[in-house]
Amino acid sequence: MGKVMVIDVTKCVSCYNCQIACKDEYTENDWPPYSLAQPETGQFWMKVQEVFAGTVPKVKVDYVPIPCMHCDNAPCISAATGGAVYKRPDGIVIIDPVKSQGQKQLVASCPYGVIYWNDKLNIAQKCTFCAHLLDQGWEMPRCVEVCQGYAITFGEEADLKGMIEATKAAPMKPELGAKPRIYYVGLPQPFIAGALVDSKSGECLRDAQVTAKDATGTQVTSTMSDFLGDFWLHGLVPNNAYTVTISKKGYATKTVTVSLDKATNLGDIQI
Repeated sequence: MGKVMVIDVTKCVSCYNCQIACKDEYTENDWPPYSLAQPETGQFWMKVQEVFAGTVPKVKVDYVPIPCMHCDNAPCISAATGGAVYKRPDGIVIIDPVKSQGQKQLVASCPYGVIYWNDKLNIAQKCTFCAHLLDQGWEMPRCVEVCQGYAITFGEEADLKGMIEATKAAPMKPELGAKPRIYYVGLPQPFIAGALVDSKSGECLRDAQVTAKDATGTQVTSTMSDFLGDFWLHGLVPNNAYTVTISKKGYATKTVTVSLDKATNLGDIQI
């Protein structure tokens, strides 16, 4: 079944060790037949992307490590000529550093933006899953070895199948049809947040029940306001309408309709 990687975004501690280790392994180092030296600047074969959502003071920041997805239906293989890109029996996609000379179209072919162009060498380059180390008997790429938060797991797909199913890990942008071999847990999703205030006393309203229902009336998620009256509703899907209901014994129930296209802060809500 081949090699896969599972990245749990909720465990990433933003140490950037994976990104740094990748640069250390490949900058000024040739690893034929899989890669030639990565430039000191401009390329990140493992890149930690900062994803900001919401508005002050309800802001959430996620850190998403993004390597090559080593797709089973890789667009770069289709875009290449002369066998410049190929998939190994273990599922790893390799750009041949010799055959890819001049094939700049490979950069645009990647829907995930993880293929880079090396002007000096006139070749396309990307993550190799540290294939040269795996061939030497290493169990994992450098990025996995140095991950402080144990957010990245690497191995045979058959061995990690249970973990993937249990965590509901899924590829990034599956609608593209590329069939990535990178599975993510906890990718950033839009949320609805706000703060509840007692309309009479002006105090923060804690322990109020806040629920979100979709257009069919099905409850999607629920939470309680905290001691500051704050609430966060997660597990929502973008480009959907939700009805947010706020209820607490002794107070009138309040509903708010939200057309969710991105993380939304409802601000202070008087109850």
